[in-house]
Amino acid sequence: MSYCKQEGKDRIIFVTKEDHETPSNAELIADDPDDPYEEQGLILPNGEINWNCPCLGGMASGPCGSQFKEAFSCFHYSQEEVKGSECLEQFRSMQECMQRYPDLYPQEEDKENPPSAESGGSPAADGSVLLSENDSSSVASPDSVSAADG
Repeated sequence: MSYCKQEGKDRIIFVTKEDHETPSNAELIADDPDDPYEEQGLILPNGEINWNCPCLGGMASGPCGSQFKEAFSCFHYSQEEVKGSECLEQFRSMQECMQRYPDLYPQEEDKENPPSAESGGSPAADGSVLLSENDSSSVASPDSVSAADG
């Protein structure tokens, strides 16, 4: 016999084997393209950034959320020939904030490999790689990935 039990905010539904053998009679409703609550992806139809997109992994709402939003917005709306080239300060501010919260924002090289001398920058005391202004031109943006990379 099926039954339902409420525990705090959760509702627990117990069903029998027979309940699972019966085909569902639930009717699926077609997606409404005008539904304002429907997931829209990272970029909304009007060209604005969807800060609620799960693809951002909560970056927009963490302790460095404002720095992330400033840097990402700068890059997204950049009109420069080298997209985002005017956003170095915003990305530097975001990186400095993230370094203050290493438990929330572990650096990829900390997880995989220690930094090497051939990384193009100089290793800092905390294991991150610092780039000088001259090195910034060699940093690949998401738009500059070549066909040979993938």
